[in-house]
Amino acid sequence: MSASAPSSSSPTSVLLNTGVEMPLLGLGTYKLCGTDHVYQAVDAALAAGYRAFDSAAVYRNEADLGRALRELLPKYGLTRKDVFITSKLGPKDQGEGAMEAALHSLSQLDLDYIDLYLIHWPGTQGLVVTDQRNPGNRAQSWATLEELHSQGKLKAIGVSNYTPAHMRELMQNCRIPPALLQVEFHPQLCQTELRRVCKEYEVCFQAYSSLGRGELVTDPIVMEMAKKCGRTPAQVLLRWAVQQGVPVLPKSSNPDRIKENAEVFDFTLSDPDMETLSALDCGHRCCWDPSDAA
Repeated sequence: MSASAPSSSSPTSVLLNTGVEMPLLGLGTYKLCGTDHVYQAVDAALAAGYRAFDSAAVYRNEADLGRALRELLPKYGLTRKDVFITSKLGPKDQGEGAMEAALHSLSQLDLDYIDLYLIHWPGTQGLVVTDQRNPGNRAQSWATLEELHSQGKLKAIGVSNYTPAHMRELMQNCRIPPALLQVEFHPQLCQTELRRVCKEYEVCFQAYSSLGRGELVTDPIVMEMAKKCGRTPAQVLLRWAVQQGVPVLPKSSNPDRIKENAEVFDFTLSDPDMETLSALDCGHRCCWDPSDAA
């Protein structure tokens, strides 16, 4: 058999270096816009058991997400402490604008604190990626996040789209280490070196674009494995990540798809199947490449 039921101890969360548990499954909200669309997606997600939601300033949906959660949590007998909210600092606010931007995200979400706040991109909007001012802007942003973390406004802080070099630079200069790195991760982009760096520094490695922006769900190997497992290609791809302890953020506005994407904790891929998927690694990116950011 390629898939079997997991033990009752199959994990559904990961422990951050802050001592806080974060769900392995979260709803990604990239391109999820409009009050009604956000409300419908959050409603479906809460019903399906999602307890983590990932937003960003550049998604322009923080206010709608905050409003939806405020209205829907009581429906499911939940309170603020039952959900884990992530947002991110936009590249245009890198450096001097970080404080105002982070506080604006708090205001938009209508929260007293954000569970996890990330620097979204190692570069600065308006500067070329090789501009040598980028490292200084990153450092200034991080110092701001550290300050807000110390004040309790940001319970955990981290980064997104950082390379191994960016991570080493940060670790050499930070006062508070990052709790998490969020990057593109799927069988065609296994990010081996980056995962090794995160493990070395005890930083949680989190995936986005687990389905390769939809490309991988039609990959013949993935499709055949899904058929063999009696699962969907999306479920197989998400399971491949969470079975390695990597948190995922599948995004959808379709209630049925949102529910389907949550069904990744009631089966296990065999070791040979895990290896087959990992062997698809070819360094293929579906999203932006931060490698050239100074």
